[in-house]
Amino acid sequence: MIKRFPLPPIQLAYLSLLAYFTVYRFHWSLVGIILFSFWRLWKNGRAIFLRTLLILSVFTGVFAYRHHQAERADTTAPAQLTSLALIPDSLQINGDQLSFRGQSDGRVYQVFYQLKAQTEQEFFKTLTQPVRLTGSFELSEAEGQRNFKGFDYHSYLETQGIYQVAKVTSLEEVSPRFLSGLGDYLRLLRRQALVYIYGHFPEPMTHYMTGLLLGHLDKSFDDMTELYSSLGIIHLFALSGMQVDFFLGWFRKILLRLGLTVRQVDFLQVPLSFCYAVLTGFQVSVCRSLLQSFWSRLGVTGMDNLGLTMLSLLCLVPNAFLTVGGILSCSYAFVLCLLTIKEFTGIKRQVIEAVALALAVLPILMFYFSSFQPLSLVLTALLSLLFDGLMLPALSLAFLLLPVINLSFLNVLFVLLERFLVFVGDWASRSLVLGSPSVFVLLSLLLCLGLLYDYRYRKKVVLVLSLLLALLFSLTKHPLENEVTVVDIGQGDSIFLRAASGQTLLIDVGGRVEFEAGEDWQKRQTTSNASRTLIPYLKSRGVGRIDQLVLTHTDTDHIGDMEEVAKEFTIGEVLVSQGSLTNAEFVKRLRAMNVRVRTVTAGDRLPFMGSYLQVLYPWTTGDGGNNDSLVLYGRLLGLNFLFTGDLEAGELELIKHYPDLPVDVLKAGHHGSKGSSYPEFLVHTKPKLALISAGRNNRYKHPHQETLERFEQQRIKVYRTDTQGAIRFRGLFNWQIETVR
Repeated sequence: MIKRFPLPPIQLAYLSLLAYFTVYRFHWSLVGIILFSFWRLWKNGRAIFLRTLLILSVFTGVFAYRHHQAERADTTAPAQLTSLALIPDSLQINGDQLSFRGQSDGRVYQVFYQLKAQTEQEFFKTLTQPVRLTGSFELSEAEGQRNFKGFDYHSYLETQGIYQVAKVTSLEEVSPRFLSGLGDYLRLLRRQALVYIYGHFPEPMTHYMTGLLLGHLDKSFDDMTELYSSLGIIHLFALSGMQVDFFLGWFRKILLRLGLTVRQVDFLQVPLSFCYAVLTGFQVSVCRSLLQSFWSRLGVTGMDNLGLTMLSLLCLVPNAFLTVGGILSCSYAFVLCLLTIKEFTGIKRQVIEAVALALAVLPILMFYFSSFQPLSLVLTALLSLLFDGLMLPALSLAFLLLPVINLSFLNVLFVLLERFLVFVGDWASRSLVLGSPSVFVLLSLLLCLGLLYDYRYRKKVVLVLSLLLALLFSLTKHPLENEVTVVDIGQGDSIFLRAASGQTLLIDVGGRVEFEAGEDWQKRQTTSNASRTLIPYLKSRGVGRIDQLVLTHTDTDHIGDMEEVAKEFTIGEVLVSQGSLTNAEFVKRLRAMNVRVRTVTAGDRLPFMGSYLQVLYPWTTGDGGNNDSLVLYGRLLGLNFLFTGDLEAGELELIKHYPDLPVDVLKAGHHGSKGSSYPEFLVHTKPKLALISAGRNNRYKHPHQETLERFEQQRIKVYRTDTQGAIRFRGLFNWQIETVR
């Protein structure tokens, strides 16, 4: 069969992926790669070129059609819904928030509902029957990307075939419904297995059982999930080859013992693979492993096997390569196929393979996660044996034997494992922050690594390529440009400044203001604003150290996440006003951070970007509140910047004290509130641009319409994080302004 292909399957898969990303994630760098690939293809002969071009045209046409259908689905959603069929195995409960995926008229929606009572929570926790919800559903688009290199929830849902978010405004009835097919039945079976596990086994054993057997991790496991991620071993929960081999192996052994022929077992493996894929949440890594197993049974091995697997994924799981899991799963499989190190044996070979595998996928890991934990190499080697060799069989037996014997006593092993990991997490150093490369740099890194593999025996070529790789890694870690970025952290402030020399300064860190704690059953597992917004952005820019952290005042939406930031980055010193230190709780938190703290006052200067930032305010000891905010002013790369914190009435004192205060870029005080940006202040400073940091649809109605009208009257151009996402000034000699939207 393979002989009929004009090219080896892996080369066809490579060209098909180029067409795929050109349609779904176009970037100008792809054009050069495609032209080069077609030129090489032409050199193979006209007949091969034309046959390959025909195949690629078919694939491209299919991709374009699917992409068009997806965009059409995104724009032709109904205005409202009155009922939804709940997809049972998607149900998640986090305090008083219920989330699930629902179906209506062939469309899938991501649904959110705020539970009204604890009895309602218990009902959904133990729900194991197919139901339909009737009521009122408010439809909207999912939130898109809000920070550079930030998480794009809208795009993520699109990879799952979801184009609208539904909020349940009123729930009138929960009624039984009929199952609509085999897939629906298997999802219900998965849900029943999850409820069964949570009802009969203790934590944390339940999390490992659902994670390793069914590919499901509950919200209550979030703290450990964060620890696994920080140690670089969260991929241990990504079901793949070992699990597939384990379950398919036992399936084949049982059927062969029952007297079936190998041919019959091979035939039955196809429907079983489908069932297993659905029961494990249709994870891309599982689908990839099942397809590789299928082609292997047909006698296809090595790169041919992987090539056919990737082509099959493009046909059967069209969004596979739009997900991080899909790209990493196939990347690891590709590198493992390449690694044929015959000159070494034993432990030395295993070490070389592990290092080579880590280096080969490092650019992709950097692109998505910006950092690398060296300790993950050792932990992965140790825990892979534990997870796949011991835990997987033990958990499978515990699940199957529960009607006969309860093996819950094994829970102590998982408690000890988590204690060990917590100890390692406390002892281990921070991950290496490497930054996130641009698409062009990513492709260049991958190209260099490919050439390094091809010419690994030619020392001079290896030296040149190694130097080029070092340069590309360095440019990602230390971009040769200055920047001033208003990070979109929601309702709050955080502004990052970096000089081309590498000096960094951060003004405020944001934080969530908590309201109404509620009853215990209503409390949700939450993550800090900084861990979702500020920290990923700083890491994407290669930042591992913050030389100076300026905390303008003590409001939670400016300093609430300072411990989270201190945990992730080395901080040279924290700069505060004298008035902020009158807040006892704030002082206590500063001491717990164990960093150098320095008070600054009007007249102090902070050298920065070949110039300096001058502290203009306050000049007396205040209370650490809005009108005691530290105000910084400086001329950076030809523009006068004024950072005002939450200053309101203090603006009038400022202009009295500084009769000559020209401003080009004003960070508007107090998120553009009505009590800031006084007309007299704007007339005095004459800013050309105003930057407003405010949360989308925030409860304070910031920025206030009256403030926006003042800016308009003074012909001041406004940039807002609530509508445009993060705002960034970047450049080496002159500023360029860009926003996420």
